[in-house]
Amino acid sequence: MKNLNSIGLDNKKSMQLAEKLNVLLANYSIFYQNTRGCHWNIKGEKFFELHLKFEELYNDLLLKIDEIAERILTLGHSPNHKYSDYKKISSISESSFTDDGKKAVKDILESFKTIITIQRELLSLSTQAGDEGTGALMSDYIRAQEKLVWMYSAFIKK
Repeated sequence: MKNLNSIGLDNKKSMQLAEKLNVLLANYSIFYQNTRGCHWNIKGEKFFELHLKFEELYNDLLLKIDEIAERILTLGHSPNHKYSDYKKISSISESSFTDDGKKAVKDILESFKTIITIQRELLSLSTQAGDEGTGALMSDYIRAQEKLVWMYSAFIKK
């Protein structure tokens, strides 16, 4: 019982999960800001359609950022909150200004690829740790995001 945290998980394994969740949090935070940039700066033929889609996406990302931070806290650890820290550990880079819809969607698809890969790793780690809470969260995210990948991919293939 000494090795267990307040929700009954092994302390060492929950630390590993929290560290990986902080990596995910960093990637989500950069992805979020990049998506807001797309929303603010989009121009052209598909402006109205993409402007709304990007807003939907960044609102969803913001909710997930909060859920991930709260999950880290539930595991008994602290979520990172500084962009300087995020930039160090994120695989997603800050995007340059773009007003091109297809390029923005391609960047979003690359970000999803990164995010989903990290979430799959977390799903595996959470299974090994017996952490159903983190596993369920990752499973829900992956399922919904796979559908978004399909939809955004269909958009750029017009």
